[in-house]
Amino acid sequence: MSDSDPPAQPSLPWRIASATVMGSVGAFSRVFMNGFNTLEVTGLEGLLGVLDPVLDDPLIWGMLPMRYFFDAVNMRWGLGAHDICFKNKATSTFFSLGQVLPTHRLWYSPYGGLYQPTMAQAIKLLSGSSPASWSTASDSPLSATPASTRPPAVPQPLFFSTNGVDQFPAPSAYPAYRNAWVHVFPEACCHQSPDSGLRYFKWGVSRLILESDPAPEFIPMFVHGTQHIMAEDRGWPRWAPRIGKTVKIVIGEPTDVDQLFGHQRAAWRKLVAKGDPELLRNGPEATELRISVARRVRDEVEKLRESAGFPAEKDEAPALAETWAKDPLRTKFKSPVDGSLVNRHGPRERP
Repeated sequence: MSDSDPPAQPSLPWRIASATVMGSVGAFSRVFMNGFNTLEVTGLEGLLGVLDPVLDDPLIWGMLPMRYFFDAVNMRWGLGAHDICFKNKATSTFFSLGQVLPTHRLWYSPYGGLYQPTMAQAIKLLSGSSPASWSTASDSPLSATPASTRPPAVPQPLFFSTNGVDQFPAPSAYPAYRNAWVHVFPEACCHQSPDSGLRYFKWGVSRLILESDPAPEFIPMFVHGTQHIMAEDRGWPRWAPRIGKTVKIVIGEPTDVDQLFGHQRAAWRKLVAKGDPELLRNGPEATELRISVARRVRDEVEKLRESAGFPAEKDEAPALAETWAKDPLRTKFKSPVDGSLVNRHGPRERP
């Protein structure tokens, strides 16, 4: 390793602190989910099969055996709201140690959206240490992130900035963290519907699938019951999670991304070969690819939902973004589309 090469993994104190945070939260979640609630899991063997050679967030960790909780390198990376999880130094350190990436939401920040630096970090975490030249994870000059929205580079390669002012550890700089598990919630908001119906899935998940290299494994997951533990219409004390609830988790079979999305990934590579960043960002072909991938991801999760005994969707309307345009421009409301309780967590009204 040359002097300019980054170390293979973070410092020992950081790794110990991260393992402590991940392990403590995981152990608490396991006790809470199995001791105070009823947890029913289908398909866990497939997930553990992937983890053994490398989840929903904290409460759902309760389904994992204890041996995974203190192995931070093999635990999931998630995306957390910058304005909630990273509002001060203490919470920023805690969530960074807990392997959460700071994510701006366009509802609250001009730095949010599909092309923010955190998305590049997530793509790199999914990818190998030497991705192909067409992949965003390769740091190629041809990037889907517009130069005008890219914050200035942080001088130290082991850190990155989300807005040109803040600074966070850049986990993708460490080879040990490549080919990682990245867990996302494609609905990107708290959505509690009577029949656990799904909203449309946003395009961030499409970037992860189209632009990572090599193709990672795809494991869909459907979770029902956490909405009863922290119901949006709960009374006092609102801060306290409820107990005595049943949580069902259905996990799909691990599938190579190229098996499910090979056609779209091949089409993406052809677009990259044209050498036009604007085409990648806003071109009609790129847009259709993102719509197609997000829809396919949603279809896979919907299959799990129906396998859990919930009624099949009557038509494709819930999968379309335009259907949800009827929702009011508020942070917390009852959706006129399906009667669901929606919370975009943050200030009461959009800035």
